[in-house]
Amino acid sequence: MHDTGLSARAGGASSSSPPSGVGDDDDESKTRKAHPAYARLRSSHRAAASLLLLATVAVAAFLAGRARPSVGCAPPRLDARFLGLPDAAAASDFGSLGVPWCRSKTGKTVEWTSKDLLSGLEEFVPIYETRPIKNNMYGMGFDHSFGLWFMARWLKPDLMIESGAFKGHSTWVLRKAMPNTKIISLSPRHPEKYLKKGPAYVDGNCTYLAGKDFVDFGSVDWEKLLRNHGISDPSKVLVFFDDHQSELKRLKQALRAGFRHLIFEDNYDTGTGDHYSLRQICDQAYIRGGGHSCFWDSDEARLRSKRKKFWEKAVEIDDLCGKDDAWWGVRGYMRDNFNHSNKAISYQEHFQNSRLVESVMDLYWELPPVAGPSLTHQTRFRAFLDVVRPCSLGAFSYAGVILPYRKLARVAGGRGDEGLDLPLNQELDKLKGKI
Repeated sequence: MHDTGLSARAGGASSSSPPSGVGDDDDESKTRKAHPAYARLRSSHRAAASLLLLATVAVAAFLAGRARPSVGCAPPRLDARFLGLPDAAAASDFGSLGVPWCRSKTGKTVEWTSKDLLSGLEEFVPIYETRPIKNNMYGMGFDHSFGLWFMARWLKPDLMIESGAFKGHSTWVLRKAMPNTKIISLSPRHPEKYLKKGPAYVDGNCTYLAGKDFVDFGSVDWEKLLRNHGISDPSKVLVFFDDHQSELKRLKQALRAGFRHLIFEDNYDTGTGDHYSLRQICDQAYIRGGGHSCFWDSDEARLRSKRKKFWEKAVEIDDLCGKDDAWWGVRGYMRDNFNHSNKAISYQEHFQNSRLVESVMDLYWELPPVAGPSLTHQTRFRAFLDVVRPCSLGAFSYAGVILPYRKLARVAGGRGDEGLDLPLNQELDKLKGKI
């Protein structure tokens, strides 16, 4: 598929497989989507070598402190049909094969609520429709764009940094969230290079360390660069990572620089992805939803096999487990740099990585999908709790907001009216007539 729309320039593999190559037209600053996360690190007066982390998971999945994701709805239940799990398991927070939630010693949660998410979503949809890059293939889609926009606007940082710009879509999202805040963008390829081929975005109030001026995030003299931008307190800076590097590595680098607010766009599940993610790091037996069994006839193996019928990207037990039943990371490997670096680690090392992250994490949050399978009929990834469900869609047609339900489904799921169940369409028409 080819990009459509106008160009814009703003004013002012498994462990046993060889690393996958990147073609001439591929940019290693952004590619495939996963679940985004947000983290805030604890402040400390120790030496720079001490590690402090605040992990924010982005792009793609965001759960608001496990808060209820909708307004005026009954308590959410997981969809047992799509998870391929018994009702009892599906009714729990995540189910027996759920997603481990990174923990912090403080137990803090985010300040925003499900109402704030719904309100933000109403505001964001018309903004998103003006995006200069209509088909951001290999970059962020609607869900992750909304999550980044929402968090940037809520946190109101004095400076925003992004590592991985691709064609500039995330730069545009940050600019829409904070119209007057300076941005520093690091990317191996400058976004303006894409303007020759199609839609791209170059920001007029952004310092680009890209192309021939590229510097990796871990090699930047952040004290000097922040000073040049009039920033004296790095804890008031928001850092967004979409560069497919080990998130443990990036976390340590961010902590040494004094940054506290981090968003990671690609937060891959255990057994998937091209880099060691926070979700993989936090996949531990002592955390609910974490830890795995490699026994071929276990309950987990049977459930994984059943889930594969519903989710194209579901990982079966043979794909999850590597040599000597190593399941952590990706078959016992810690991937980095688009899987160009692939290091085997022991379970003890994996465990210690989790303890480190937990010790420096102030809070951790994942954004749920904006709309679940009941609206989008997507079958590639599982979806647990979603922000918008049928019983809450009525909230999107009040106060003069032009947001047809079918348009929401199309924007969020990439499909038109055919992506909605007929009974749901009829119910939405009833809601529409009442408001």
